[in-house]
Amino acid sequence: MIDTPEEDFRLFVQESEPLLRRAFVAAYGSEQGREATAEALAYAWEHWMRLRGMNNVIGYLYRVGQSRTRKRKDRPLFVRPDHPEPWYEPALAPALASLSDAQRTAVVLVHGFGWTLREVAECTGIRVTSVQNHLERGLKKLRVTLKVEDHA
Repeated sequence: MIDTPEEDFRLFVQESEPLLRRAFVAAYGSEQGREATAEALAYAWEHWMRLRGMNNVIGYLYRVGQSRTRKRKDRPLFVRPDHPEPWYEPALAPALASLSDAQRTAVVLVHGFGWTLREVAECTGIRVTSVQNHLERGLKKLRVTLKVEDHA
């Protein structure tokens, strides 16, 4: 049994921070994604006594992070890190940046991190069918942009 709100919050952060960070980085790129994660978790700490009883705290905090770090008309910048990465299609980053935030989030979380549609829906606070629509539209646009034929 958890004795203190501080310990309860620590366990929550340990479990939820990686999920929030991945979702935000997928949506906004590395720098703004990490900023959104920090903003969301800072808000959670300030309001933990109220939030800890919610059904979908992660989904709520995803919305908090979105609103606290919203930048108008800026596209995410996918910068190549200094450390070596696995090989990937060089045109992928610009193609991902051309997607809407919702499409990019769905594509990266489902195909990049292996999340289920339900997990993405719970984290982002939208319906599973909406996640599926964003995913399908995003993949279609990526195929066109990258000139990849769909062999399905």
